[in-house]
Amino acid sequence: MANPLTDKQFVRLLDDRLDKVYWGEYGEGLPPIIDSMYNVINDSKAWLEYYQTGDIPDPEEFNGIVQYQSFSPGYHTKIEPKEYAGGLVIQRRLLDTERYDIIENMAKKLGAAAKRKMNKMAHEPFIYADSTAFSFMTSEEGVALCSNSHTTKSGTSTTSGFDNLTTLVFDAPNLETMRIMGKQLRSDISERIDTNFDTIIHSTALAEDVWNVLNTTGQTDSANNDLNFQKGKWKSIELPYLDDFDTNDWFIVDSSKMKEHLKWINSVALEFANIEDFDTLMRKYRDYFVVGLGHTDWRWIIQASAS
Repeated sequence: MANPLTDKQFVRLLDDRLDKVYWGEYGEGLPPIIDSMYNVINDSKAWLEYYQTGDIPDPEEFNGIVQYQSFSPGYHTKIEPKEYAGGLVIQRRLLDTERYDIIENMAKKLGAAAKRKMNKMAHEPFIYADSTAFSFMTSEEGVALCSNSHTTKSGTSTTSGFDNLTTLVFDAPNLETMRIMGKQLRSDISERIDTNFDTIIHSTALAEDVWNVLNTTGQTDSANNDLNFQKGKWKSIELPYLDDFDTNDWFIVDSSKMKEHLKWINSVALEFANIEDFDTLMRKYRDYFVVGLGHTDWRWIIQASAS
């Protein structure tokens, strides 16, 4: 347990001659993404499980008897939420004597810290898109969200249409390469599927490059200033947290499918409590929440892990 906050540590706050006291101005963190990018589910079960079934093959020509079709099982996914808690221990005398309501408000900032933590966790599918070290999820497929090794149980060839990881740097030609790649993704039996990759997710470091490609009338890489094919085709989402890990990585996503397959589980909503210890007169404040996240399919995202 951390040492309690006492009047000796914050003696300045007992003096009412200060003109202004600044506190916790930067505690809110970066803009939240959970509601805009996740399928948010409120469910108190210890874990949630998802299961896919495969695609149905095309019907065959009728030659006097129906040829019945079969389909293959898909993969099982389990998301198990985890508990999180934080708190402060504050001396009763400090709460009674400090002159600026700073300490009392610092206890209230526990909520901002908890929401900042959840927001960081919500970025993990993008920060660790090419990793199988899932924080909450058990995947039967056992492959990273973005990978060149996706598999299927149907026995079909995965040579084409099963890759969603590249090493392309961001520019207009590579954006078009990725768009075409998204159009060629396949179902579990190698059938073409309808995709709508409409959003670019990128770091702050790439924000200017992305804006130029999406908004200029002429092609950014053409001396002849040909018309820009990409203009008006894309939305963009800037994730500043990506800059802390890799400034060159970028993604294209089908935003509708992302909201379907990217799961955020609120098992226990963020709650708060406080109590004063009878003998020590120390007041304890704490927050508590139980959340989990994961994905149930990979065909909504393509990563460019550029060096």
